Amino acid sequence: MYKDIKVIAFDADDTLWVNETYFREAEHEFAKLLSNYETENKIDQELFKKEIANLKYYGYGIKGFVLSMIECALELSNNQTSPITIGKIITIGKEMLDKPIELLSGIEEVLQALQNDYKLIVATKGDLLDQEKKLEKSGLLKYFHHIEVMSDKKPKDYLKLIQHLEIQPKELLMIGNSLKSDILPLLKIGATAIHVPFHTTWVHEEVSEKEKAGATYKTVSNIKEVIALF
Repeated sequence: MYKDIKVIAFDADDTLWVNETYFREAEHEFAKLLSNYETENKIDQELFKKEIANLKYYGYGIKGFVLSMIECALELSNNQTSPITIGKIITIGKEMLDKPIELLSGIEEVLQALQNDYKLIVATKGDLLDQEKKLEKSGLLKYFHHIEVMSDKKPKDYLKLIQHLEIQPKELLMIGNSLKSDILPLLKIGATAIHVPFHTTWVHEEVSEKEKAGATYKTVSNIKEVIALF
């Protein structure tokens, strides 16, 4: 199944290291700050809507998340929230950016096993500076030939990456936790993908049964299972 593969691309957040967990924690802290105005469930809903509306302005990542929190706080409070609260929101963002890197179990073992036979790259969404810092702190940079921080992960974005790598779609394998971003777009362009689910997924990355119907891809419960596939 993988005989044509020359390049293996890894998603970063929640594939190489823990990420989404910190967003859930931050959302909870944000809801506590605004508990005088709305319930936590309502605050979560409004923040999510604000994040999605702001993707076209800020893209993905913590900085855009913080700006969305500030905007959401102003709207939910009818512009009555205090500068102190705004400062606390900014602090939430800085604490997220300063989180230590917690590698997912088995990831370095997989990279060590594959590095001599395949060109390994990172293909991730998010803020460029933040992702570069994470990679440096992770100790994993030595395994990768190329780092691609993408503004989005749609089929056209992967086709640009393939063109840059000077390979054919069938020669690329993507490994990631998001069906929407790391799996289905690859299948649409004739590449291959392996799904490694993470225990929590951002609502924006969820897909319906209809969207994934008929899609052929391998799912593993632990990243170390990938080694046996090759």
